Amino acid sequence: MTTHPRHRTTTAVLAGALALLIAATGCSSKADGDGGGGDSAGGLRTGPGVDAETIRLGALTDLTGPYATLGKSIVQAQQMWADETNAKGGICDRKVEIVVKDHGYDVQKAVTAYADIAPDVVALPQVIGSPVVAALLDDIERDKTLTFPQAWAASLLGKDPIQVLGTTYDVDMIAAVDFLTRTKGLKKGDTIGHVYFEGDYGANALEGATWAAEKAGLKIAGQKIKATDTDLSAQVSALRKEGVKAVLISAGPAQTASLVGVAASRGLRVPVVSSAPGFAPQLMKTPAAPALAAMLHVVSAAPAVSSDLPGVKTMVASYQKKYPGSPVDSGVLSGYNAAQLLGMDLKKACEAGSLAREDVVKAHRSQKNADTGLGTPQDFSDVSRPASVETYVLRPDAKAVGNVVNAEDAHRAPGVEEYLASRSG
Repeated sequence: MTTHPRHRTTTAVLAGALALLIAATGCSSKADGDGGGGDSAGGLRTGPGVDAETIRLGALTDLTGPYATLGKSIVQAQQMWADETNAKGGICDRKVEIVVKDHGYDVQKAVTAYADIAPDVVALPQVIGSPVVAALLDDIERDKTLTFPQAWAASLLGKDPIQVLGTTYDVDMIAAVDFLTRTKGLKKGDTIGHVYFEGDYGANALEGATWAAEKAGLKIAGQKIKATDTDLSAQVSALRKEGVKAVLISAGPAQTASLVGVAASRGLRVPVVSSAPGFAPQLMKTPAAPALAAMLHVVSAAPAVSSDLPGVKTMVASYQKKYPGSPVDSGVLSGYNAAQLLGMDLKKACEAGSLAREDVVKAHRSQKNADTGLGTPQDFSDVSRPASVETYVLRPDAKAVGNVVNAEDAHRAPGVEEYLASRSG
């Protein structure tokens, strides 16, 4: 979506949630509810999800609902990481196991699934669905379960066990406005359209866009939509009447395709910049593909999967070998990156002598320059700040792996620090 990588599937990937449940089950005592545990034979402190032989992680995913493509990509990428890790001897002399539960994007099913697996996992490397994350926030904080949401709303900041990876949606839109003024000739007095989902995703994106537009002397013409809105003809008509010189979209791939396709057919050929969850490689096999190639850019905390970064190239080659025929999309990069970061946290916690949940969180928060080689380094030490404030600009390319390429390398947009300071103040 991000991710910040944020990146996704043909149906709208509103804002998934990637939750890492890292719980450790003590081998000498039954896991207790508060995440405490006993000592294992080697003097290692443990808790839910950890015994003498296994570190068990959980994934609350969507394999049968609207984000099934995204869920499959993340599940497969994280299983690949687990298999690679186990082939090298595991972590802390233990094999890593991922317990996958499909909630089908149903909040009640997800809540039930969390209750079912929470006593037996040390973290959740995947929880898809912003509504799901919202429903589980209190439980996650109570259980001290390290969680990486596959969602990037700033409202998820400030909670010790919950880590938004990469940038937040508002930071991305500040970068999008900067891109438009810097490269597309927008100037003071111009109007930018912003089509956005209702809920945390859209609201947070609009917050960043509005702040950046005001700083640049631009006007924002907002169009709020639902995740079920897939024909944006009315929104395009409204934006034409506003005389917009560019459009931001913070929605899903289906909405991006409709917006760009309709705008192109009606002569509104203006630059369009999407949040990362608004693009999926499958779009380049739709009738909107030519318009997308001509008009769309994507702001993302993660590089394109076609990037020449050595870590990304190695991951893509391994994934294509392990899962031939599966599309390599941003969900693959997002899922694998999250799993690698979790692995780093687990190793650090092991070295410090404890795989209890709260100590895994502590190990995570001590990471100030976590670099998996899959994008920008991340700083997890300040719970109130995004882990990264650098964004890539991507563009669709039907010939590239993942149907997207880097247009601009990672950079910090002007004004981001001022904006974050204004929020914290």
